[in-house]
Amino acid sequence: MAKALPQFSCTACGATHRKWAGRCDACGGWNCIIEEAPISAGPGPRTSKGRQIALSTLADSEAPPPRRTSGIAELDRVLGGGLVAASAILVGGDPGIGKSTLLLQAVAAFANAGLTCMYVSGEEAAAQVRLRAARLGLSQAPVQLGAETNLRDILTTVDSERPDLLVIDSIQTMWLDSVDSAPGSVSQVRAAAHELVSFAKRRGVSVIIVGHVTKDGQIAGPRVVEHMVDCVLYFEGERGHQFRILRAVKNRFGPADEIGVFEMTGRGLAEVANPSALFLSERGTPAPGSVVFAGIEGTRPMLTEIQALVAPSPLGTPRRTVVGLDSARLSTILAVLEARCGIPFAGMDVFLNVAGGMRVHEPAADLAVACALLSAREDIALPADTVVFGEISLSGALRPVSQTENRLKEAQKLGFCAAIAPTLAKPLGVDEMTLRQMPDLAEVVGQIFGAG
Repeated sequence: MAKALPQFSCTACGATHRKWAGRCDACGGWNCIIEEAPISAGPGPRTSKGRQIALSTLADSEAPPPRRTSGIAELDRVLGGGLVAASAILVGGDPGIGKSTLLLQAVAAFANAGLTCMYVSGEEAAAQVRLRAARLGLSQAPVQLGAETNLRDILTTVDSERPDLLVIDSIQTMWLDSVDSAPGSVSQVRAAAHELVSFAKRRGVSVIIVGHVTKDGQIAGPRVVEHMVDCVLYFEGERGHQFRILRAVKNRFGPADEIGVFEMTGRGLAEVANPSALFLSERGTPAPGSVVFAGIEGTRPMLTEIQALVAPSPLGTPRRTVVGLDSARLSTILAVLEARCGIPFAGMDVFLNVAGGMRVHEPAADLAVACALLSAREDIALPADTVVFGEISLSGALRPVSQTENRLKEAQKLGFCAAIAPTLAKPLGVDEMTLRQMPDLAEVVGQIFGAG
């Protein structure tokens, strides 16, 4: 039998290497490549046959999985309507963003709703968790608390207590004695996640796992962990803002890209029922460079303010600073403005920001970004009662986006009377709003800003 060759993996991104190196070629991290023990195939060849599995047809009807709600509407929305039994959920976020606070409030809410819940912390002592619970006013919640990192001991305890919900904080601190590597390594994280997910499916226990993130914002460890679990949630936000966004990037039991909005207060996280009104609450007199974007996050319409600043640059290479948007998308919009509309931004610093710490990912924000850049460059403020949305193609044409009517209804509900959008193929059911339909970006530049 051939001897198994050693395998080396990056602890930051999970990339595999044939030999050790000081720097990972995939993510650029230094001193993060470790050797993994090869998986043994056993002492001899396997000769026994496997069992035959049960098959069904696509027409077979099956009842939807039962759900248990927590009473926290924003959390239940992101989960797809509530917690599904025997599901595995992975929650990631930046350090100090509030992951432990969110999950402590969530497990207390589920416990008060009648579920048997267990919270196991591998990062803090039980006394530290109790101090946080007292600060949040959750000391009386019937939650079983433990502080342990040995996964075998944890699963033995869970198998004995049989809770409905288990929270593990965090997967990077768990270790299995059957894996010969340090906690937090790729092999340990992969093996621990496999044990937890298998246990959840086998015993019918819902498991919520906390995962650390890398400097790029991705959950640390092998990507296979995200494939194992049923739901992947990211807890986002800026340290300087009180708003926090819980975003579902994968959900087998509900819609992906759904978000829940929370506000960080002295008593923990408070859910925000109307995020659009909150994000626009501090918007004052219209100023050049400020545009309200009517977006869609999951199934929810969301209005956010996009701010731009354009100023002459003293540097040979002008700065391009973006917060809350894709920087590559900004470069594309600047190129379209210059090539198709004759609006140059050479020699100018460009700063772009989404107010409130929100992150915008959909292409429908293209037109709002372009209008904010033009407004800042030409020093012309858009009317305060106008929202903007639309996708810009490389030819400069404006493409319609999905759920246009929902965007306009949300804007109308918050007092907006006009909208700038791409030309639509059919009329909408919003009669009281003035809809200015534009075929291309050159039309926006000429009619709205009188430039070009």
